[in-house]
Amino acid sequence: MPDGMRELKTSCDAGWTTSVAFTEEKLGSAEKTELDAHLENLIARADCTKNWTEKIFRQTEVLLQPNPSARIEEFFYEKLDKKIPSRTTNGELLGQYMLDAAKDFGPGTPYGSTLITVGEYQSRLGGAEREFLQTSAINFLTPLRNFLEGDWRTISKERRLLENRRLDLDICKARVKKAKQAEAKAAAEPDFQETRPRNYVLSASASAAEQELRVAQTEFDRQAEVTRLLLEGISSTHVNHLRCLHEFVEAQATYYAQCHQYMQELQKELSRYPNSFASNANPSTSATCPSPVSSATLPGVSPPCLASTSTPGIAREPSGPLKIQDVQQPSTGHRKAKVLYDYDAHDTSELSLLADELITVYTVPGMDPDWLVGERGNQKGKVPVTYLELLS
Repeated sequence: MPDGMRELKTSCDAGWTTSVAFTEEKLGSAEKTELDAHLENLIARADCTKNWTEKIFRQTEVLLQPNPSARIEEFFYEKLDKKIPSRTTNGELLGQYMLDAAKDFGPGTPYGSTLITVGEYQSRLGGAEREFLQTSAINFLTPLRNFLEGDWRTISKERRLLENRRLDLDICKARVKKAKQAEAKAAAEPDFQETRPRNYVLSASASAAEQELRVAQTEFDRQAEVTRLLLEGISSTHVNHLRCLHEFVEAQATYYAQCHQYMQELQKELSRYPNSFASNANPSTSATCPSPVSSATLPGVSPPCLASTSTPGIAREPSGPLKIQDVQQPSTGHRKAKVLYDYDAHDTSELSLLADELITVYTVPGMDPDWLVGERGNQKGKVPVTYLELLS
């Protein structure tokens, strides 16, 4: 028989023997060598680390890139070891659209000039997002990926090898046990007519089985030590991932701080533009509004105006701005709302909120749709709609 065929036959026989031993162990008909408690704990800890690291890695990918098609594209670029092409962020794209629209509407018009200002800040927000995505991918995603695709594969390979060494050890133990049982049976029932005593042959077979057992035990112990050292390295992995987690949070904090700063600057820029949004469509009336309302006035509520109609002899007395304490809860149209997030009131007209509490909300005619009037006991104030979940 050629050497190649002989090696293939030996490998197949060993694989078949190992499979039989594994099946017998699962069925409870064969003895199984148990690992020590320390090694079992290390294996359980490693499995837990791998499972949670994989979940955190996948969800972070979704957070940084919600588009599944873009994630698949980046995956193929990484597998092909090619540089991922630069992709325009949504903020940058929105900013460019606003700038292009301002050119068509006329940069000298109020709408066009405002589009230019907002578009520039949207582009800044998109640039901050791009920097955050790059920093997070390098400092957080890459170390997690390296663990899953590098260290964990090495650990899995050595664990499979340890399992094979354990099965080989169990096979050798079964052979020694069977050989000793046969030797004891032959010694109890000797056959004096044989030219060569049978117990002599069985004794030699038992000695060979014991030698194989010693070799298998040595290989198993060596592989168990290698696996133990690799599993103990999980502690170093936790330390490394902890550092990466701090860097990820730092990148998030920097990104959100930049966004907050840009939005504050944008609000200041927009406050410089004249308020030319309101116009009176009724030619038979003319309204003269008072000066801007105080901080206690509801935003979005049209201030009372001194109106004069074409009907002679009828006139209205001017009234002051509508204050929050002047607003009365309507008999119908109010409903309960659950607070989703904490909210700190910016002035006396607003109502501070605590997450998960229930309040009564309603609107008043002419009020900004982004705000509602909220009541909690004797307290009343305006609240943002985005912080609420309206209940039926």
